[in-house]
Formats: sequence, C-alpha cells, structure tokens
Amino acid sequence: MSPPKYPNGPRKQPPPIVIRDKRRIDPVTLELRAGGHPARHTAGDGDRGTRGGAPAAGADAVDSQLVDSQLAQRTADLQRLKAEYDNYRKRVQRDRLAVREIAVANVLGGLLPVLDAIDQAREHGTVDPGLRAVAAVLETQLATLGLQEVGTPGEPFDPTRHEAISYERSDEVDQPTCTTVHRPGYRVGHHLLRPAQVTVSEPPDQEDRG
Repeated sequence: MSPPKYPNGPRKQPPPIVIRDKRRIDPVTLELRAGGHPARHTAGDGDRGTRGGAPAAGADAVDSQLVDSQLAQRTADLQRLKAEYDNYRKRVQRDRLAVREIAVANVLGGLLPVLDAIDQAREHGTVDPGLRAVAAVLETQLATLGLQEVGTPGEPFDPTRHEAISYERSDEVDQPTCTTVHRPGYRVGHHLLRPAQVTVSEPPDQEDRG
C-alpha cells in the first residue's frame, strides 16, 4: 500500500488573486468611469446650507461695520496729521520771514547814519551830481529791501512811531498832529528801526478858547 499523497489531508487551493482597478479614468477610452467620482453627501449638509445662511450674513455685516470703523479712524488720523503738517509748514514759513526781517533790519539799521548824512547834505545844498546819483541808487536799493520812511508833516501823532521833541498849541488842528519832522524814522515790515523826531501841534484847551 502506497503512502498517501497528502499526509496532512487535501492541499487547500490558494485564494484567487483579484486586481481591482480603482482608476477613475479608463486607460482605454480616457473617459470617467461610472461611479468614479461620486458626489459627497453627508447628513445635515442641507440643514447647514439653509440654517447656516443667516449666521453667515450676520458675520459679513459685522465685518463690514468693522472695516468701516477702521476706515473712518484711519481717515481721521490722516486728516489730523495733514492739519498738523500744514500748521508746521506755516509756522516754519513765518519763522523764516521773521528771521529774514530781523537780518535785513540789522543791516539797514547800520545804514541809517548814511541816510542822515545825505539828508543833511541836501538841506545845506552841498550835494553834487555824483553824490546825488549815488544817493538815488542807495535809496532805491534800500526801498527794494523793504525800508520805509516814517513821519510826514500832517499825519496824526502816534507815540509808537513818533518821538515828540516839542509841543505847541494850534487852532488849525483838532487832534495831536505832527507838524514838523526833524529827523525821519524808518521801519522794515513790522520792525521799527527808529521813531521819527517831530514837533507835535495840539488843539487849544477849552480854557484857552474861553
């Protein structure tokens, strides 16, 4: 008697090999296979679509209000910064003009004795044609720099611009008036270099008139 072919019993067949082609695109037709791209759907999606609309709209409204608030704040900051810059620029411009006037006033103040000498020469009639031409050019240039003469006969007396060296009574005036200018004054812009020396005529007192 021959020994059994399978001492441990009949040999079991191995399970068949199954190859599953999970490719969504058919390699032959290059078309999407049926069921290859199923739509995803979970319970409650429809509820979220309907009930979630209101909260989403509310969130958008809150975001819009926040953006508007931030925009208004930034706009106010820019306007305030621009106003501060404009004020700074105007202040710097005023300071520059003031410094320029002071510098010009210092220079012109040193030339006043020259003008006084020219005026005295004119009063004595000792101005020759050459000196007359030089004086004309000098006075023109000084006027270009802003030098202005202060004190003319007939103008009201102003103690901030005139220096009274004598007083007299006169029926021809109804207020203190500069009648004689002994030495002209000068100013540059708002800077008074020196007051004008004048004789002031005042109206008579009531007692004198009576």
